[in-house]
Amino acid sequence: MAFVITEEERAARSQRACDAAVAAATGLGLDASEAKILYDVFSVVVDLAPSPVVARVPVVTPRGITSTGFQRTELAVSRWMASRGEPTVVPSALVPAEPVERDGFTMTYWEKVEGVLPNDYDAVRRMPAVARLHSILAEYPGETGFFPGMQGYVDLAFDDLEGREDLLPASDLTRARAEWAVLSPIVASPSAFARAFPGVPVQVVHGDAPFYNLIETADTVLYSDYEHVGVAPVEWDLAHTGEEAIASYNAAAVDLGLRPVDIDVLRAMERLRDLQMVAALAMVPQLPLLADGLSSSLQTWRATEPWQHGNASSK
Repeated sequence: MAFVITEEERAARSQRACDAAVAAATGLGLDASEAKILYDVFSVVVDLAPSPVVARVPVVTPRGITSTGFQRTELAVSRWMASRGEPTVVPSALVPAEPVERDGFTMTYWEKVEGVLPNDYDAVRRMPAVARLHSILAEYPGETGFFPGMQGYVDLAFDDLEGREDLLPASDLTRARAEWAVLSPIVASPSAFARAFPGVPVQVVHGDAPFYNLIETADTVLYSDYEHVGVAPVEWDLAHTGEEAIASYNAAAVDLGLRPVDIDVLRAMERLRDLQMVAALAMVPQLPLLADGLSSSLQTWRATEPWQHGNASSK
């Protein structure tokens, strides 16, 4: 088997990221003498106690993707949301709201949210908040990409999976490449999407399972994690949430003056998310826990009919 990071190496990487966040924060005038790691998967999240600041340090990113552009988008969207008085996680006011580079890492600093409740990841219950977020983001005036990161990310990941039978059987990769050849034109440009789905509008959307990225306290529900904000159909945010969640979204959308979910677009977005998941296997050498995390989704994808031209209703 080719290189896969060991648990000791992963822990060392996490500590380096934490040390970099603390050093950069100290250089910016914060007291981070009681810092501790809160979370460590794709990013290392560091509580910079006693300062009321949390650092997020990406440590695992797809080949061809640089964190800085996504971080700038996230900071810009969160500042805009806050300027409108919307409930959102915001950049810390104690340091400049821009990505900070230190010791090979690029990080952002956020206001610490106290009293966070356990996340139940209930998509049905949270869909009204997702619909409201779409109504807000539809007015976002900033520049964002169209399905940001998908084209280069998937192509490079599939190249990296070539010959890696330990990560993905060759038959699966062949199927994934064939499906991507059919679906990739849809995400190439707004005009290409419009040709595939005439009359279905696109707008600025969250881009990364917004129902999953809500932060709840006893007093409020906060929107968060805007790294993947971009122009897409709203269905991109709703893929694989289930029929009850879609019904919940549609009910809220009516009240907000939004369009209901287009089922053909939803199916296409779900298959694109499947291919995004397959591509994520290329990051397993950097993040071995992904293998188990993706296993169920991979099995579900294998059980579907291969996507073909004109197959918008494939399930």
